[in-house]
Amino acid sequence: MGRRKIEIVRVEDSAARQVTFSKRRTGLFKKANELAILCGVEIAVVVLSPGNKLYSFGNPSVNSLASKFLQKEFNPNHVLENSSSNIEDLNQQLDDVGIEIDEAEKEAKVHGEILNKYKEVQCSQLKELKDSFIEFKKMVKSRICDFDISESMMLLAKEPVFRIKN
Repeated sequence: MGRRKIEIVRVEDSAARQVTFSKRRTGLFKKANELAILCGVEIAVVVLSPGNKLYSFGNPSVNSLASKFLQKEFNPNHVLENSSSNIEDLNQQLDDVGIEIDEAEKEAKVHGEILNKYKEVQCSQLKELKDSFIEFKKMVKSRICDFDISESMMLLAKEPVFRIKN
């Protein structure tokens, strides 16, 4: 079943009227946006709801289009003046962002240097620990040798071994 044609008359039920308004308003704004994009036009839509709420959509903005509409004569130079001030604002914002990036890069460099120093200290400490462990192993081996010799001497003291020469 396809779409059916509805009769365009006022919706009498207030709840249904509010639902219809919300859905149609969304569709209207969507179509206005599509028109602005497809045709490259400036557009403004202002709607007052049944509940006396104001809704608006504008491309670029409702205020700028309303001010143009309310002027006695349309001045194309006015658009260019606004564009140049917008470009100046954008250039200032670009400069500000560039400064922030430079500061962040400097901070990253400082953090990188701190990290490298930390790594060097950690490597140095790890090397010292490794050297200490090697010394400890040597000492333990030496002590084990000393212990083996002592044990052998004690065993010999308990049970001497005699060799008979022929």
